[in-house]
Amino acid sequence: MKELENYLKKIESVLDKHKQYKFEAYSFVMAALHHTVSKLPKARHISGKELLEGIRDYALEQFGPMARTVLNYWGIQKTEDFGTIVFALVEVGILRKQPEDKLDDFKDVYQFEDAFDKGYQIRDD
Repeated sequence: MKELENYLKKIESVLDKHKQYKFEAYSFVMAALHHTVSKLPKARHISGKELLEGIRDYALEQFGPMARTVLNYWGIQKTEDFGTIVFALVEVGILRKQPEDKLDDFKDVYQFEDAFDKGYQIRDD
């Protein structure tokens, strides 16, 4: 229980500092990170670009054609917003980074309109 309390305190501090994003944005990034890493043959550190690809896939899987609308509602307008969220989570010790990781890794990787609107395809599962 103490671990959960500690986690929630860290998230509260992030929300206080980065008011432009809703709580759900942070939860989504954590879930998308887990989703992305779980698809690898072996767990390892992933780059910003790899995470962004995983985020796109996960968002489309979770929200379909509403993905961009949901992300925008949470305050996420561009790929760099995901980087800001990741680095805020690093800052409070929820995530870790490698020395070569930087916020610029998340800058202009894809345009939301292309990635979420044009990138959505109905699956034949």
